[in-house]
Amino acid sequence: MNRALTNKILITLAFLFAYRVLAYVPVPGVNADVIAEFFNHNQNNALGLFNVFSGGAAERFSIISLGIMPYITASIIMELLAATFPNIGKMKKERDSMQKYMQIIRYATIVITLVQSIGVAIGLQSLHGGGGSSAIMIEDLNMFIALCAISMLAGTMLLMWLGEQITQRGIGNGISLIIFAGIVSGIPRAISGTVGQINSGEMNFLTAFAIFILILITIGAIIYVELGERRIPISYSRKVVMQNQNKRIMNYIPIKINLSGVIPPIFASAILMFPTTILQTSTNSYLQAINDFLNPNGYLFHALTFIFVIFFAYFYASIAFNAKDIADNLKKQGGFIPGIRPGEGTSNYLNEVASRLTLSGSIYLGLIATLPWVLVKFMGVPFHFGGTSVLIVVQVALDTMRKIEAQIYMSKYQTLSAVGL
Repeated sequence: MNRALTNKILITLAFLFAYRVLAYVPVPGVNADVIAEFFNHNQNNALGLFNVFSGGAAERFSIISLGIMPYITASIIMELLAATFPNIGKMKKERDSMQKYMQIIRYATIVITLVQSIGVAIGLQSLHGGGGSSAIMIEDLNMFIALCAISMLAGTMLLMWLGEQITQRGIGNGISLIIFAGIVSGIPRAISGTVGQINSGEMNFLTAFAIFILILITIGAIIYVELGERRIPISYSRKVVMQNQNKRIMNYIPIKINLSGVIPPIFASAILMFPTTILQTSTNSYLQAINDFLNPNGYLFHALTFIFVIFFAYFYASIAFNAKDIADNLKKQGGFIPGIRPGEGTSNYLNEVASRLTLSGSIYLGLIATLPWVLVKFMGVPFHFGGTSVLIVVQVALDTMRKIEAQIYMSKYQTLSAVGL
């Protein structure tokens, strides 16, 4: 392994370690025991799912309790605006305007974080432990709200900065790796909890074994689909082939079955968890009823998850796969798809293929995000197995491995080029 790649991996691990340290830095003025007791009684609802994505930071009421979800929510809003308004869409494509686009996302993240943190701080005043002790240890409520908002805002900004640093200086997508690290950090605890349920008789050993097999099948299905692709054959004119006799020319266009990657389940989770984060602390009966409907342990939540995943799969695939640009580049390079007219004909053909693949890919994402929970629910097991978490972990792991392999191949290519020179 070359030194540059080693340094990138070490930088990535260092930033992820910093993320895990921040998960143990509490917001000032909070009774940690009351918060931990509250989350212990809410493992199978929205707060339990939110705690998984935050890497356990929520149950400690850390400064990064809100996780990276405010940033993801802001990104969703900007993606929707970019698809609706052409001027905003152009900002993403132009290098100079891209910085302004990202700056708007950061400002939106600040607003969303402040709204969520203030809502959580206000809701904590009605939270008490089993012995009647309050979750807030500061008598001045306004002072606590200010401390909570500032602390959580600083934590979310630090988390966003860590993600950007990993993307720029490390390996892989920083935001995805932070979510990955948060989910993986809870695996040892989940295993020990399952073992404890088996020892106490709450869970049968055969049931635990069946869940283990279900997890392996889910992982295998994800790997199989993620590595699958449709290869569109490409031919080049004789002139282009003669000019590139000593160069490798790709003779196909690879189109992945899942064009949108891990984005749809993350977006769907962010959309569904945003209202439940606010509604969970409300005492209004109507708002509580809405919160109960959105409980992750209910069928409505997973039905909405399935719908949102399919929607975002189509939405993000239309952004990630630009058939017109591919067709224009092929035409400039003298390439064409046999039997398909260059230019607009190629663009329409690629759009049709991508649309069919997106249909199967979106259904696959929706089933992975919901089906494991449904199966475990039918078993009647007090165990939360989320396909979304497994999907994110496997996809991020595969994507990171691809980037590491690309770095290795690039290093070998540069070495051979230097030797040839």
